[in-house]
Amino acid sequence: MTLWHASATACAALIGALWSPAPRADTYPKNPGIDAVHYAFTIELSDTTDAIAAALALDVRFAAAGQRAVRLDLINASAAQGGKGMTVSAVTVDGVPVAFTHANDELVIPLRAPSTLEQRVRVVVRYRGIPATGLKIGNNKYGDRTFFSDNWPDKARHWLPTIDHPSDKATSEFIVTAPNQYQVVSNGLQIEVTDVPGGRRRTHWKNSVPISPWLYVLGVARFAMQRVDTFEGKAIETWVYAQDRDAGFADFASPTKQVLAFYSDYVGPFAYERLANIQSNSVSGGMEAASAILYSERSVTGTQSVRWRNVVIHEIAHQWFGNAVTEGDWDDVWLSEGFATYFTLLYIEHAYGRDEFLRGLAASRQSVMAYSAQHPTYTVVHRNLARMEDVTSSQTYQKGSWILHMLRGVMGADAFRRGIRSYYQRYFNGTASTADFRRAMEAAAGRDLGWFFEQWLYAPGTLKIAGTWTYDAPTQQLRLTLDQQQGDGLFRMPMEVGVYLKGQDTPILHRVEVSAQSQSFTFAVAAEPAAVRLDPNQWVLMEASVERRR
Repeated sequence: MTLWHASATACAALIGALWSPAPRADTYPKNPGIDAVHYAFTIELSDTTDAIAAALALDVRFAAAGQRAVRLDLINASAAQGGKGMTVSAVTVDGVPVAFTHANDELVIPLRAPSTLEQRVRVVVRYRGIPATGLKIGNNKYGDRTFFSDNWPDKARHWLPTIDHPSDKATSEFIVTAPNQYQVVSNGLQIEVTDVPGGRRRTHWKNSVPISPWLYVLGVARFAMQRVDTFEGKAIETWVYAQDRDAGFADFASPTKQVLAFYSDYVGPFAYERLANIQSNSVSGGMEAASAILYSERSVTGTQSVRWRNVVIHEIAHQWFGNAVTEGDWDDVWLSEGFATYFTLLYIEHAYGRDEFLRGLAASRQSVMAYSAQHPTYTVVHRNLARMEDVTSSQTYQKGSWILHMLRGVMGADAFRRGIRSYYQRYFNGTASTADFRRAMEAAAGRDLGWFFEQWLYAPGTLKIAGTWTYDAPTQQLRLTLDQQQGDGLFRMPMEVGVYLKGQDTPILHRVEVSAQSQSFTFAVAAEPAAVRLDPNQWVLMEASVERRR
């Protein structure tokens, strides 16, 4: 998705010891004993009503013995929502009707006997209603009726009975019957299109890769569709409004294939069966639904704008981070958004040059500093997120991106890439936590990184340094004093010092590590410096000034 300290005051060892936060209770019932294996949704859409008539066939595996019910999220029809919401008419378990309860937005389906370990059952739910959100039914910018999903972050439950949490990944199918003037797009591969009586059309999409419910997608509109290319035998498609055919085909023609190739090489294999870029009216920027990305209807301009090009790069990065490797809890949403933001910059550096990369870093830095000033206690990793409205902020995007950039600087580019590839391989098509990511990066680095994770992810604030320097010509010694001034605890951070001699654009680099309130460093410098700068290659998220003291 796109939007365009507990500190160590004594020593580095103390920071490392404090890296792991205290266990947090989770307010969401994750159903740990129940594993949704496969969802098959059969949905009927109409032009005469906004009500959907639907059925779910759900294959369930029990990960623990003694389970007495299957609990699903499904928003009740209610007066508070103007009558919108879902009403369940019937439920069966392995073909046998059961007496279910559907209250407080939970569908509880009892089992005839407590589960055994690894037992499988099939649950069928028949329901109907008008979605209050989650599935947007209404006119697009041309006045044409459309149906588009908007499940982020926990709105799938408004129209799809699911275990609506990122920790539970499953394969899926959408079998949609709609008036035959529409085309239907969803995750995975299209396996059937059949006209049926009454001027209607049945379209069947099947996704064979496990994903979390917020990544399920449905788009129903008068589309123009183009098979643009293939990547490793997998189709690359564009779906835009029929009126935007020419402009949309031109806008989405690139750089999808090149981006897929870059991430496949840098990170690991592309997980899905195809990739579609889809114009929609349900999102304002982009939504990274697995294999079928939704973009704002304003994304089609016919100008191949840089802004929307970068949104495309960001949403494709999510196919690796957020989709294939998914945060196991919303507290760790930076594993999705911070990663997609940084890997967008990495592709920009690869394809368009380091100057564009540095401009992106600079813009992110400004955003981080402004947000930190307004929210001084905010941490990138949430501590038991209570309100889903707060799931993301500029810090989960931009500060998360900067944290990865700093980690790359601390580890070195080769070790960083090894760690990323190992992390992706280990949690491919599964879920991960920040602790899992830390372990992968420590293994690649061959050393403890707890101090780094603690101060940047679990503690608030950013580094602020004021420095002074003097030069002693007789001894050819430069003395640099650095003072941490952030006021909310101390950071430990390695960084470069650039010493610029007169007439030279390239600095002499010295490496230091700050960890105390005030520190002094001495360097041998053969001639009087013209200037001294901290972090000349922009590896550290900080506000810094260095002045000569006469």
